[in-house]
Amino acid sequence: MSMAKIKITQKRSLIGRSRRQKATMEALGLRKINASVEVEDTSQVLGMVRKVSHLVDVVKL
Repeated sequence: MSMAKIKITQKRSLIGRSRRQKATMEALGLRKINASVEVEDTSQVLGMVRKVSHLVDVVKL
């Protein structure tokens, strides 16, 4: 059985954000506003989402 997936959508700009937040967004596969990715719902991904939660919207699929 596959793990649950989540859809992450970038909602705010990375201009003026820390290098670490930019790297986290890049690791999630997000580069532009309104870009979306579907990823596995793992603890590693959820930790990254928590660090940039003010920049993204998350929907469980």
